Amino acid sequence: MKPIKPTRQFPNELMDKLRQTGDLLADDVIFRLHETHGITSVREMFVWLNSSESASKFEIVNQFINQNSFLPDFADKKLMKQGIDFFQKNQQQIGVLLVCLSLPYCYAGADGAKVLAMSQRIQTDTLKRLEETGEFIQIITQEKNWNNGEAFHEILKVRLMHAAIRFLTEYHGTWNLAWGKPVNQEDMAGTNGAFSYIVIRGMRKSGDEPSESDSEAYLHLWNVISVIMGVDKVLIPNNLREAFVLDKIIAKRQFRPSEEGKLLTKALLNTMEKFVENPLLKSFPAAQMRFLMGDKVADILGIPAVTFEKKLIPFIPTSILFKQ
Repeated sequence: MKPIKPTRQFPNELMDKLRQTGDLLADDVIFRLHETHGITSVREMFVWLNSSESASKFEIVNQFINQNSFLPDFADKKLMKQGIDFFQKNQQQIGVLLVCLSLPYCYAGADGAKVLAMSQRIQTDTLKRLEETGEFIQIITQEKNWNNGEAFHEILKVRLMHAAIRFLTEYHGTWNLAWGKPVNQEDMAGTNGAFSYIVIRGMRKSGDEPSESDSEAYLHLWNVISVIMGVDKVLIPNNLREAFVLDKIIAKRQFRPSEEGKLLTKALLNTMEKFVENPLLKSFPAAQMRFLMGDKVADILGIPAVTFEKKLIPFIPTSILFKQ
């Protein structure tokens, strides 16, 4: 039997520091881009980051991607493959959990939701943002894309996008550092947890208990992705126990009602309802969210209380609710 390693704690002093911390390497790229070519270049790069073009017109950006396209030292390719295989086998269910659980769960972080709301993209172009997230997930969950470098390229583009958001948000002077740095380490770690540990938790709640081996492999895959994306290793959970502890600490520190969180959630719900074919089932996306997140988080997000529908969720297949 393997000895059980002690679970790390994440004290407030550490979390406070990391809340004011961005990503030194990626932030330096944006700073130098601005210093050399001006604010227009940062905006041009931001447009490129949202495009499908492979190479940027700015060499400093291409150099950053080329120099950081490698696995972190803790990466286990066998575990990564197991995590990818797990995703592929459960692709449809995980897809629903990402939309009904992971994304709104992130919106419960009041200060982190502010920077998401500022871009207006989630509120005004929700479906497009969901499609972009889906495309990103599809790329990073295929083994061939890790072998041909496409996974690294897409992850590092997101990393630079976060750095550009940090720069532009602070540049325009509309951000209060009392909220933490825009797209800070704590919020990035919370997002990692929402897309990994919280997905596993959602599967368990839905009655589809994944094995501990598959669960740990899926967490490992996302840990690798997160480090490449610029998350500090100190916030990378070594196992599901640490993921649980980190999630509880971030939720305690950050989850509270906010106008931004409610607006983002409402936009997501409105889009989901368009994919419900039966008009009698229009309230079921809200019920799905409440069932998966629990009433406490759902109340924070202003999700309608649909008690009767929530009770029915475990008995209604997702395929009946949503268009395929």
